[in-house]
Amino acid sequence: MRLTPDDWVFWQYGFVKLNATIVFTWVLMAVLVMGAALITRQLATGHQRSRWQNLLEIVVTGIVAQIEDVGLKQPRRYLAFLGTLFLFVAASALATVVPGFEPPTASLSTTAALALCVLVAVPLFGISGQGLVVYLKSYVEPTPVMLPFNLISEVSRTLALAVRLFGNMMSGAMIIAILLSITPFVFPVVMTVLGLLTGMVQAYIFTILAAVYIAAATSSPGRHKPKPPPLVP
Repeated sequence: MRLTPDDWVFWQYGFVKLNATIVFTWVLMAVLVMGAALITRQLATGHQRSRWQNLLEIVVTGIVAQIEDVGLKQPRRYLAFLGTLFLFVAASALATVVPGFEPPTASLSTTAALALCVLVAVPLFGISGQGLVVYLKSYVEPTPVMLPFNLISEVSRTLALAVRLFGNMMSGAMIIAILLSITPFVFPVVMTVLGLLTGMVQAYIFTILAAVYIAAATSSPGRHKPKPPPLVP
């Protein structure tokens, strides 16, 4: 029984390894890119639109509304980044129904990479929204003594994002694997459906937390951070 996809090695030469985490990550990204290209290749701009396009626009409008509710004044500006985060984590969870597929989010390296994306995006959006001087000044408010604490906060919340997503995604995969080895196939199927629901919830939480951090970085000077939504363990 593998604890993470990192243990499934397809090819190795010296210290260079090609494991399941890397393979499934690139496969998932390729599927998302090809799917986006197929879905958007015949979009109409007039009044006559297909039902599929109407459904797609409803979904996008819903995501934009969620981003705006967090406190971001120009939600479409952040739609590409936050939407991509959500789609990757959600697709990783949904693809577990494919035989032989192991979600890359069950590896700490993948969740750490996603959290680092948020760590880089927050100051970039903050600087573009407030300017470099104003954004950096927020780290020493209300007093310069707060500088190390604000820096620690940036790093700790990134670590928390990675560990939270990794723990929830890996635990679901491990429970299903254990049940498959000791019980009939009926009960693990129910747990698989529950795991899909949990994966979608985790994708939503991860995206909303990223939006909250960006909203805090792009808000007015004073670094008044919005209160995060309640988390589902």
